[in-house]
Amino acid sequence: MSRDLLLTLQNFLKHSFHNVSLLEEAITHKSFLNEFRESSSPDNERLEFLGDAVLDLVIREYLIFHFPTSQEGELSKRKARIVSEPFLASVAHRWDLGSYIRLGRGEELTGGRAKDSILANTLEAIIAAIFLDGGLEKVRSFILATFDLGQLHSQLHDGSRDYKTDLQEFSQRNFEVLPVYRLVEEAGPDHCKEFEVELRIKGKLFGQGRGRSKKEAEQQAAKFALGRLKETRDDSE
Repeated sequence: MSRDLLLTLQNFLKHSFHNVSLLEEAITHKSFLNEFRESSSPDNERLEFLGDAVLDLVIREYLIFHFPTSQEGELSKRKARIVSEPFLASVAHRWDLGSYIRLGRGEELTGGRAKDSILANTLEAIIAAIFLDGGLEKVRSFILATFDLGQLHSQLHDGSRDYKTDLQEFSQRNFEVLPVYRLVEEAGPDHCKEFEVELRIKGKLFGQGRGRSKKEAEQQAAKFALGRLKETRDDSE
């Protein structure tokens, strides 16, 4: 990888590496080494292993401090949402991490730069690289800034709720059928897809939702439908 590209990535991460080889290792997918065995850098799987633990620690600490009245079960749900593959991939998509990853030709041809698993794992590896190079304070600042702390906090107050499950139970109880989700539109480049779904119950449209994944769009549609159904029920009482 060129020094200029590594410098660009460091500027974006807001961390100037003392040991740049750590960053190079963090963005090296195993498929690259399968095809370019002369590379002196190992793949990023060991760093991914460490980054997962570092991220877990920082997020647990954040949740304990910002949600002092939440019980263990609620905290676990919130943590699971943040460290989930879709969420990590959405963070990586946001700053086009895929363009920096060293991939083999085969993985490149199959859209590896846009795959959630590769993006999420690379982000965890970068977290480990920053931790090893700059310490806990540096990586904590990076995680909280990169994950958009202000927006994240408001989402997490609402994030432990599973709207799809709530709507499914409501629909079975009141309509004796399951809601049906249908993909209406899929737009944008591979690294920045946006999905739109509609939700129907007994053929009637109750909600629409948009998101960076189909799951997110379905959750938004379910949230909208629950609000609409609640308003309808309140008006009838």
